[in-house]
Amino acid sequence: MDQLLIRGGRSLKGEIVISGAKNAALPELCAALLTAQPVCLANVPRLRDVGTTLALLRTMGVAADWCGERGTPGGDEVLIDARAGIEPVAPYELVKTMRASILVLGPLLARLGRATVSLPGGCAIGSRPVDQHIKGLQAMGATIAVEHGNIVATSDGRLKGARITTDMVTVTGTENLLMAATLAEGETVLENAAQEPEVIDLAEMLIAMGARIEGHGSSRIRVQGVAELHAPREPHRIVPDRIETGTFICAVAAAGGDVLLKNTRPDHLDAVLDKLREAGVQMETGADWIRVRGDGRLKAVSFRTSEYPAFPTDMQAQLMTLNCMAEGAAKVTETIFENRFMHVNELLRLGARIEVDGHTAVIQGVPQLSGATVMATDLRASASLVIAGLVAQGETRVDRIYHLDRGYDRMEEKLRAVGADIERVKA
Repeated sequence: MDQLLIRGGRSLKGEIVISGAKNAALPELCAALLTAQPVCLANVPRLRDVGTTLALLRTMGVAADWCGERGTPGGDEVLIDARAGIEPVAPYELVKTMRASILVLGPLLARLGRATVSLPGGCAIGSRPVDQHIKGLQAMGATIAVEHGNIVATSDGRLKGARITTDMVTVTGTENLLMAATLAEGETVLENAAQEPEVIDLAEMLIAMGARIEGHGSSRIRVQGVAELHAPREPHRIVPDRIETGTFICAVAAAGGDVLLKNTRPDHLDAVLDKLREAGVQMETGADWIRVRGDGRLKAVSFRTSEYPAFPTDMQAQLMTLNCMAEGAAKVTETIFENRFMHVNELLRLGARIEVDGHTAVIQGVPQLSGATVMATDLRASASLVIAGLVAQGETRVDRIYHLDRGYDRMEEKLRAVGADIERVKA
């Protein structure tokens, strides 16, 4: 099993190119199931979760391949060809490792009229039930049962348009129902829809495939169903990863230095950038770049996670780590996932001062962290431990970094290129 070995104390200087967004790539790979024409996606990040999704598609009989080697022209493109012969079954062996596998349910049901998808697994950060997906598809006329750990869905003919109001804001639920609605008969209205940039990017891809969608980016999305979809005329370019961007901003702010982040979207990070500026991080922004300068100790800032456009839960652990080394005290309230403070015990091993009471953590900043062996408990927790290791005195070993590989494209290579002393080693 791999570990990251980090020797703290080095400032960062140079440029980092941000990869495509994991949370856009996964639903867009699944959206290719909606057409019999080959679909090409560009700016696809090389992630464990992307590899799992490609393996899942291949298991169903779909041709899914990278175009070229990483770092070469076309090396970030994937071609998905879901023509005849698809077996609409998503098995437990693959689905158990990634909750986003549920995103094949809507496209398979809409196009083929049937799907069997194992109940999903993934990070142990809390309950993310799929009942909202099931409820919405049933409203569109699907017959769904849960049998032997599988969601078994069938449709007698085309799905029917419906007005669907989810009980909570759910990103994957919005995406699944949006994809299903593109081929449904009549109009579908999604109320309480997720507004994340990744949802908008998926909708733009579907529109390029011939879908009729309005209101994406708001809480109400309208979809007029069409009989069939086609491949986009040009490869759809996946939106830059805002969470990777925010993570590297935190890394530079913690370690110090001067780094230009390229191929990003500052307008997707308003809530995060506001909090970082409040903490004292120096940043300049352009249409597709952010320049970050880290110099001196930051100020502790309190924040509360919530649905987009508020502060994202996927940046909670990273900003908490900055608070661990900041001047003063701060309160962090997590409202999305009930188990998303599992990184706290690992930060305590590095010398942080944190007290947790339910969904709230109170952090008292300390002047210096000290290196230790720590264990990643989920994707974003692993990123927070890397940030802490960049500034901790001595050596830090981060174990179980397969979590990190699920959502960060070559993180240690990008950090090493700007001066970090970090390497991947065998445990």
